[in-house]
Amino acid sequence: MNLTFRPCTMSDLETLRDFSRTNFYETFAHLNTPENMEAYLNEAFDTEKLRGELSNPASFFYFLYADDILAGYLKVNEVPAQSDLQDERSLELERIYISKNVQGAGLGQYLMDQAVRFAVQREKEYLWLGVWEKNEKALGFYRKNGFYEIGTHTFVMGDDAQTDYIMRKDLNA
Repeated sequence: MNLTFRPCTMSDLETLRDFSRTNFYETFAHLNTPENMEAYLNEAFDTEKLRGELSNPASFFYFLYADDILAGYLKVNEVPAQSDLQDERSLELERIYISKNVQGAGLGQYLMDQAVRFAVQREKEYLWLGVWEKNEKALGFYRKNGFYEIGTHTFVMGDDAQTDYIMRKDLNA
């Protein structure tokens, strides 16, 4: 498999929006009401919201292509774009999305390795993320990669307040 990892730019906005909506829907629709899913997709992946995130100098998006087909992407945030902790010593791993049709091919690990590499280059002490308490597959992946729970926060999906674990990975060099 030929992999290409590159920054996502403003010219990729529609592709980013469409991939995000499809990936999130395929992953979580069966666990949420259609109304809550639609509300979240319309809010989180609104074109103007994504445009603002792409233009934020503290947020970084990277696309991963496998054999010239978009397979996933990574979004990481420095302060002040971080959603919770707001710690200059950290990098938030906000999104690590892999297309359902290539899951299990090691591409999630590839993106995780890129996030770690980026954090080390930026001289961060740790990575952190939020993950839904019911997302067992992701929890297992993060634990395998050295993340541990440090707290919780509320993630709102339409009218459903869900619990996310806040997880941290120390980057001891």
